[in-house]
Amino acid sequence: MDPNDLDQLGERARLTTDEARPDAVTRRHERGGRTARENIEDLIDPGSLVEYGRFAIAAQRGRREVQDLIENTPADGIIAGTATVGGIACAVLSYDYTVLAGTQGHTGHRKKDRLFELIERMRLPVIFFAEGGGGRPGDTDHAVVSALDTRAFALWASLSGLVPRIAVVAGRCFAGNAVIAGCADLIVATEGSSIGMGGPAMIEGGGLGRVDPDEVGPAEVQVANGVIDVLARDEAEAVSRAAELLRHLSGPAMNPGADDFADQRLLREVIPERRRRAYDVNQVVDLLADTGSVTRLRPGFAPEMVTSLARIEGRRVGLIANNPSHFAGAITSNGADKAARFMQLCEGFRLPIVSLVDTPGMMVGPEAERTGLVRHCSRMLVAGAALTVPMVAVVLRRGYGLGAQAMVAGSLHEPLLTVAWAGAELGPMGLEGAVRLGLRKELEAIEDDEERESRVRELTELAHLNANALNAATLFEIDDVIDPADTRRVIAGTISRAGSDPRPQERPSFIDTW
Repeated sequence: MDPNDLDQLGERARLTTDEARPDAVTRRHERGGRTARENIEDLIDPGSLVEYGRFAIAAQRGRREVQDLIENTPADGIIAGTATVGGIACAVLSYDYTVLAGTQGHTGHRKKDRLFELIERMRLPVIFFAEGGGGRPGDTDHAVVSALDTRAFALWASLSGLVPRIAVVAGRCFAGNAVIAGCADLIVATEGSSIGMGGPAMIEGGGLGRVDPDEVGPAEVQVANGVIDVLARDEAEAVSRAAELLRHLSGPAMNPGADDFADQRLLREVIPERRRRAYDVNQVVDLLADTGSVTRLRPGFAPEMVTSLARIEGRRVGLIANNPSHFAGAITSNGADKAARFMQLCEGFRLPIVSLVDTPGMMVGPEAERTGLVRHCSRMLVAGAALTVPMVAVVLRRGYGLGAQAMVAGSLHEPLLTVAWAGAELGPMGLEGAVRLGLRKELEAIEDDEERESRVRELTELAHLNANALNAATLFEIDDVIDPADTRRVIAGTISRAGSDPRPQERPSFIDTW
């Protein structure tokens, strides 16, 4: 081999590194950010990156010198390849905001097409750093009118349900970059991020006025509306959380070394003695799971429904739970959407589901119905009926009405095991409401208001005795009533005995973006 060839290769390789562009790197650091290569290096196992398209440049030869493009548009602004993260094989892609604001160029689209096809063939999970400004209008080296024949978005969307796809967003993420994030299964974003289907230029071009980029879709908005699944302080934490999610979705199904967990007797103290008193169900999730293994998804959106990824005795699981601290744990339209989509996620990536039930039922009333409650709540039942992964349901305190049925995939006998904690109650609807509705004529016949309310309290207390989980167990409506301290053992034992239910060979269904 001619030594000059190696020298030329070495010089061209150097120009693809951060060291070759110190000014761009400095500007990035001064804004508090990290470069694309710094994020990738932090994420992957050292030396594991096999890069594709390293020497690509922007398709702008018609108006810029090639050497200028080599020096200032390395990789056409998108780094792509395969690697390992904690030993897990995956694909990694990252837009490079220091190159033309992370915009999507002609060559970069071709690189994405290539990687997406390889991801499908190799069945690789993906972590995609999606920061950037959307489509790039400045490329000149190809004939184009609309560019709507670009295949990258169809190829990326077609991976839904096939491999886990995690998007990471720091800074500004608009238009096509936002679609990349929005089509992903999970989005990790930093506190300083702004995500929008159109950036400031598109907004102004549409006659909607001038908007600061950071006001288009700031993190606080996208957390509250459910767009962001996991919020991170900065890029370093975002990288760590993305790796954590990868382990949840693609790590070993069983980690035999996991034996660190809380004293399970503490579960006996979580439920207040007073029936109407609220508590935070996240305490139950944290106590049940292996210590430090819980990752909550969309915690700022519909907090009445908790969705978490975790491990129990080393096994990967997904947990859904009603949270009585919000709306008494009633299932709202947003809560139902959150749970139904989480069920799809667990089904798609073969995660057993643990359902922790404490709900008075579906939210009711004219205001709730204005949210499309009938359709939204029904999503939970449809998603539950489609599950093939194991489910274990635990009624913590109250399991009333259709809301409770939605939490157990439609029926108390649909999960592999349905148990209740001692003192829990089950019923077709809230007990006091059932008394007032079912005995309306008898109660209306009592003229004295105080006497009538006393009779309501008396009948309600009798209803509580009838609704007690032990009574339901005598009719075999549920499988068992247990000491809360036994919950973890019962869940792990059932899931371990369920065996593996491999994914069907036919192409899987997609996972809803919402």
